[in-house]
Amino acid sequence: MHQTRLDTDRVRAARRIMDPAFLDTPLYRCEALEPGLGCAVSVKLETANPVRSFKGRGTEVVASRLADGGSRSAVCASAGNLGQALAWSGRGRGLDITVVASRSATAAKLERIRALGARLELVDGDHEAARERAAAIARRDGIRLVEDSLDIETCEGAATIGLELVDAAPSFDAVLIALGGGALATGVGHVVKAMAPGTEVICVQPLGAPAMTRSWRRGSVVTTDTTDTIADGVAGRRPIPAVLDDLLLVADDAVLVREPSITAGMRMLLDHAGLVVEPSAALGIAAILEDRARFAGRHVVTIVCGSNVDVDAYHRWVGGTDGRSTRVRNPKESR
Repeated sequence: MHQTRLDTDRVRAARRIMDPAFLDTPLYRCEALEPGLGCAVSVKLETANPVRSFKGRGTEVVASRLADGGSRSAVCASAGNLGQALAWSGRGRGLDITVVASRSATAAKLERIRALGARLELVDGDHEAARERAAAIARRDGIRLVEDSLDIETCEGAATIGLELVDAAPSFDAVLIALGGGALATGVGHVVKAMAPGTEVICVQPLGAPAMTRSWRRGSVVTTDTTDTIADGVAGRRPIPAVLDDLLLVADDAVLVREPSITAGMRMLLDHAGLVVEPSAALGIAAILEDRARFAGRHVVTIVCGSNVDVDAYHRWVGGTDGRSTRVRNPKESR
């Protein structure tokens, strides 16, 4: 395999500087999900930690290296989860953290960022507008701009999930990974392809936010003008070229799923696994729902990557139609 930007030895080193609260997260076979999905399903639960998402793995590495280097401040753009994680990791190391987010971001995520002591600046527009504002603050104040997925620490932090997966027994036929900016997919994908190359790495993105998937298919960056999905954590419009280059090396497939499949996946995780998850965390289940034949008879693992969700919105989503229409395979154009 050609080399990604990641290094497996650095990934192992990243484990040694993380708070143990983010390590060795639950991984278990969830048999209650299997009758409705037609395959063996294991869950890697990345919500049982202080920030309720996988992002803390990466921010632990970022914040540790910033503190070791004498930095005292950093800024990031976030849809919510990265901001919470950087605020938590920064607080423990005496860093001043500024988070820029869209005014339309999930209220529960914004409230938690404030509660963790970060300075929060809200902007009009979407996440791309927040990225532009965060970059402007970094230039103005001469501080570190933390860019999720571009900064290798965020990818190698996420890659520690991959180490835990490949150490599991039995091995898996496929791993389903939510695809947004790419830190989780490239991190886990790098380790899986290096250490368990027979495992299929499948990235999953909403049809309403397809930029990275379209870019992977074309082999070059494709941007979109808008996004339209409840999965705000993966709703980017402008893929980062260096991250796409890594993804092209480690992903076996990238698929798009519809909104009804995402909410059906959320409902299944609640009803059959007792898990309240945000939409991005249900993408793996959504992918199985839309293509049962592909996964029939296989053992797959899905990474449940976050549970920071607005309660009222969650009840609206999981209280809708039962989603059984997602038994029909997604149209070929949307895969």
